[in-house]
Amino acid sequence: MSDSRILFGFHAVLSRLRQHAASVQEILIDKDRVDARMKDLINLAEGASVRLMQVERSRLDGMAGANGRHQGVIARVVDTPIPYKDIHDILESDLTEPPFFLVLDGVEDPHNLGACLRVADAMGVHAVIAPKDRAAGLNATVRKVACGAAETIPFIAVTNLARTLRELQEAGVFVVGAAADAPGNLFTTKLDGPLALVLGAEGAGLRRLTAETCDTLVSIPMFGSVESLNVSVASGICLYEARRQRNAI
Repeated sequence: MSDSRILFGFHAVLSRLRQHAASVQEILIDKDRVDARMKDLINLAEGASVRLMQVERSRLDGMAGANGRHQGVIARVVDTPIPYKDIHDILESDLTEPPFFLVLDGVEDPHNLGACLRVADAMGVHAVIAPKDRAAGLNATVRKVACGAAETIPFIAVTNLARTLRELQEAGVFVVGAAADAPGNLFTTKLDGPLALVLGAEGAGLRRLTAETCDTLVSIPMFGSVESLNVSVASGICLYEARRQRNAI
């Protein structure tokens, strides 16, 4: 099964079952877990004719790895065709509103990437863009933290982030970077048109070339004693403000 990979945790496995049941080869479940949540998953899998295997928890622990919180369920899946391969596929699709992108400049922590995907999906982002190198990719941990969002929102990994931002600008997309020391204010910046919000890596922030390529830089107004925010929290704030403006009539 060299073409397969695993998903672990209820959110990730249930999301794949509901959306792409045919791609699920088998599901391994903790034979000692018999609660209502597990029964619901079993019913859904059986309804989709997906093979179920009851195994010892130790086997699941080994498959998920030291940091994998599998919750007693692991699915072996095959990757489904990616509906979007680059930004032009998004821009040329039949969108019902102006394009809306989240761009992550070198986010290396898979937990942060997973959380960013989750909030991007919640706020109706059309795609998440990130560099291929020196950044987290879509591994099992990311998919687990994303709670199904990694299966629904296009994730586009690009070779040259600055060039991609320029391509977005040429297509009429306003590129806004978030930076703690930026003179602009998130809440007073117009974010309701074609938009790409760009956030930087944990601690380092936006790289110099990325920041220079943005049309404008904004900061998130802070009202307490902390001076910085986790990138997934910052993404949530920025995306929510953009969604608020986009939905305002």
